[in-house]
Amino acid sequence: MDELTRRATAAYFRSGGTDQPARASSGPEKVGDKEYVVLRNVRGVMAVYRVRNDGKLKGLRRWPAELNQEG
Repeated sequence: MDELTRRATAAYFRSGGTDQPARASSGPEKVGDKEYVVLRNVRGVMAVYRVRNDGKLKGLRRWPAELNQEG
């Protein structure tokens, strides 16, 4: 698991998430010029975090539709 995915998973559990993300389908993705970390499991997208310019993660309530497909 890469560093961004590990940090996003930790943030997800700190925010009250209980389902386990799948390693195979979760990870960093790029849409346009922005980078995101998408956490998925068999039910679909669980959480999306945008990687800010300073490297911090920002949890999103709404995300680009392109991230809803299996990546």
